[in-house]
Amino acid sequence: QVYLAESGGGLVQAGGSLRLSCATSRYIFTFNTIGWYRRAPGKQRELVARITTGGTTNYADSVKGRFTIDRDNANNTVYLQMNNLKPEDTAVYYCNAYNSFYNWGQGTQVTVST
Repeated sequence: QVYLAESGGGLVQAGGSLRLSCATSRYIFTFNTIGWYRRAPGKQRELVARITTGGTTNYADSVKGRFTIDRDNANNTVYLQMNNLKPEDTAVYYCNAYNSFYNWGQGTQVTVST
């Protein structure tokens, strides 16, 4: 059983920043990829950012230049630094860790006000 504990969501004004954390119950390098997805109201879940074991990162076009994914290997934690937040970033953000199975966290709400 893989446990992913997310934190860091909240309410912020447009232009503000938040930093999400995802702590894993296993050694972080047991996962092929680990990253963040989000689901906005009325929309499908979408990839936001992910990082591979080798350190390659991928970002959704809508967040490039504003969001940064990184990891703390010693603490088995992945972070998503979100800057210059926009109202359209409002969503529930889910941590995902893939190791032949898609393991999901419970989600953390991010709300960006105008």
